[in-house]
Amino acid sequence: MMKTYKDLDPVLHSQLRLAIVSLLMNVKEARFSFIKEKTGATAGNLSVQIKKLKDAGYIDVRKRFKKNYPETLCRITGRGQVKFEQYVKAIEKYLKPGKS
Repeated sequence: MMKTYKDLDPVLHSQLRLAIVSLLMNVKEARFSFIKEKTGATAGNLSVQIKKLKDAGYIDVRKRFKKNYPETLCRITGRGQVKFEQYVKAIEKYLKPGKS
């Protein structure tokens, strides 16, 4: 009998949102400019995707001023870590359907 596949998390099943969360899994926090550089996204698109992740509770966003310039810092939340790990496990099941 064929195994039933779970739906992939629609919040993470976006190339840019997945890239953002993947980056944040490996750092304590990251500046908007760092994420923009690493993903190659436009500032506008990146802002929209960060807001979606924040609204879902996957990341925290903190805005501050540093030397009179605005700075946006992002970090993954506990919920974001769990959702990312679940997403990775779901992808692994797609790639290796015989394994559980």
